Amino acid sequence: MSLSTDDVKRIARLARIETSDAEAQATQTQLNSIFDLIATMQAVDTRGVAPMAHAQEVYQRLRADVATETDRRAAFQAIAPAVENGLYLVPRVIE
Repeated sequence: MSLSTDDVKRIARLARIETSDAEAQATQTQLNSIFDLIATMQAVDTRGVAPMAHAQEVYQRLRADVATETDRRAAFQAIAPAVENGLYLVPRVIE
């Protein structure tokens, strides 16, 4: 796929970008080279290649999902200024 200068100008107009003829020509050259690179990459046979989650061989170290802290809810609610039915009561902010 290659773009013409008119295509680039139309895209720039749709994006509300003002371009001169020289800028449109330079952008056309750059976009066409990008499209050529994409076409080259799509031509590569990737059958049998497993997809990667990351470009490098990195692994996330995981730990066991185990609770390490004790339940201190009762202790925290005992020192709270106002508690009702296990909920902290706060002053009304919005009327």
